[in-house]
Amino acid sequence: MLRAVPIRWRILSIAALNSAVVVVLVGLIWNGTQVLGSAWGDVRQVRESDRILALLESETGRLHNLIHRYINQPSPDLFAEILLLREAVLGTLTDRAAKDPMLSGSVEELERTTDRFLNGFGELRSVQATIAKTYEEQVQGPARDMAGLYSIIEGATGHRDALIWPSLGKSREAFTAMLVAANSYYLSLSPGAADDARRNTETIEKTIPVMIDLADNDLQRMALQRLGTRTMALREGFAKLSEQLTSRTELLRNTIDASQAEAIGAIDDLSTKMRQREQKAQETFDRTLADISRRVLSIAIFLGIILTAGVLIALSIRLPLQQIMTAMRAITLGDLDREVQGTKARDEVGAMARAVEVFRENAIAKRETEDELRASKEKAESALLELNTAQQNLIDAERLAALGGLVAGVAHEVNNPIGISLTVASSFARRTEIFEAQLKGDGGLRRSQLEEFVQSSRDASQQLVANLTRAGELIQSFKQVAVDRSHAERRQFSLSEATDQIIASLRPVLKRSPITLQADVPEGLLLDGYPGSYGQILTNLFLNAANHAFADGRAGTITISARPRGTDDIEIIFADDGAGMTPDVQRQAFDPFFTTRRNEGGTGLGLHIVYNLVTQQLGGRMMLESKLGQGTTFRIIMPRVAKGGAQSTETDGTSQWPNRTMSST
Repeated sequence: MLRAVPIRWRILSIAALNSAVVVVLVGLIWNGTQVLGSAWGDVRQVRESDRILALLESETGRLHNLIHRYINQPSPDLFAEILLLREAVLGTLTDRAAKDPMLSGSVEELERTTDRFLNGFGELRSVQATIAKTYEEQVQGPARDMAGLYSIIEGATGHRDALIWPSLGKSREAFTAMLVAANSYYLSLSPGAADDARRNTETIEKTIPVMIDLADNDLQRMALQRLGTRTMALREGFAKLSEQLTSRTELLRNTIDASQAEAIGAIDDLSTKMRQREQKAQETFDRTLADISRRVLSIAIFLGIILTAGVLIALSIRLPLQQIMTAMRAITLGDLDREVQGTKARDEVGAMARAVEVFRENAIAKRETEDELRASKEKAESALLELNTAQQNLIDAERLAALGGLVAGVAHEVNNPIGISLTVASSFARRTEIFEAQLKGDGGLRRSQLEEFVQSSRDASQQLVANLTRAGELIQSFKQVAVDRSHAERRQFSLSEATDQIIASLRPVLKRSPITLQADVPEGLLLDGYPGSYGQILTNLFLNAANHAFADGRAGTITISARPRGTDDIEIIFADDGAGMTPDVQRQAFDPFFTTRRNEGGTGLGLHIVYNLVTQQLGGRMMLESKLGQGTTFRIIMPRVAKGGAQSTETDGTSQWPNRTMSST
């Protein structure tokens, strides 16, 4: 039934169902978001109000503790902290609590309670100032006068045996104890200290009449009368101080503590209300979630129905397409005997099935054609295999020819010094036998014969050393061609300093030849690589120029220059104005054992070693430009950080000589 409906209408129906699902989901999400947002906003507001109340309670309790500390031990720092905390409490009430919608109705009561609490601190501070003044003027002042009077009385007493001395000592002890008790009572409000102060004051008053009767001069009597007056003033001042301290205690209890307790009680009541509101808001939030869950369930059922319809519509499209895909896969795999299903359907998929059937028929015809072409291909491949075999044989022959040339070059270079050394050694051996026979002969050995033998021995040894040294150098050069060029020492070095050092090492050669060497290497060019390899490169290039560009004592100039090339490379130019090279020589300049002066001692390894060091160990490039009669220029481009590339190898693993150069013809 669904196949009778065109695919475009089936696709539009799926799109319509999906749109309906999207609309329903959007409406559900929007409604749920609004409801949940409102419920969560209530919960969040209640929690914020509860945090404000907790902050007020904490600040009020801390302010109460600071006031008690200030009363017991007044200090400017405590007073400043009390003022700052007072502003913080008032700021919390006016800025945060007053703007909170759930606390705005209770802020006035909290403000009244807090004002009473803070105003009580002002009254308490005024009482504290009065107490301090009373203690200083009416207790400490008479006490200082009494101490002076005691000193006067003791000074007026002539000796320790006077009759007044025991009473004076008892009075003085009572005065000292009274001062200690008065200070203790002022600082700690201890009732026992107050009783001790009163009792010692009474003792002082009782000893004064006795001491007046025992006085033996007018100065003592006058001082004792003055002492009695100051003792009475001290007693009155102490009594006044006691009354003021009692008043301060009552004020602290009735105003500060009571107001603080009232504020804490009001905050606790509000906290209880906030918790109740939070519980109600949480219940509303939970009910909202439950309602949304029920809606989600109903929507899920609706989505299930829509999904089922969509699956049926999709299957009406997918199954025929899968049949077509199966047929196409079979055709691709070569199974052309399977017929395509659904070719009789009238929808778009049926048209596709009929097209695939046509494709299958074409594939059958194509297979027949391919069978005919396969036979022709096999014949062509057989001919190609024979051609590849012949080509490989030619390559192997070329390799054997190159190997033969290498062996011939090595043998030719080493044969000369070895042959000369062998000839000299043989001649030296025969001369030694003749000398031995002369030495053993009856005629004796003349001085001239001995000198002749010594001279010939010296000449033979010098020739042996020279030729064997030459052979050793050749063998070392041949070995350097075959082994890895990497040096153990790698470091960062200055190109200008390294160039100057290399030029200094070439000075002896320059002195023996009319060659001018000029260097233009700027300061600051740093390389991270192998300074030994760089020195060998310049040395080989210089010796190559001296032997070939300026042969037969020809004068000329060699120029070495360097410049940065971008941010990662440096270009070094080694140029001479010597004889130059022909195009044929340029093409073989870097080949091993190629030399134009083999009969004059050349080995053909100098430029080959330079090329290997530049391209393999330093990871750079090397170019050669030369014209006959106009000089030669070597351009070396190397990275600032040596890469140390390995030699290239072919698939069979055999190392190959680099036989191509970047040269200009």
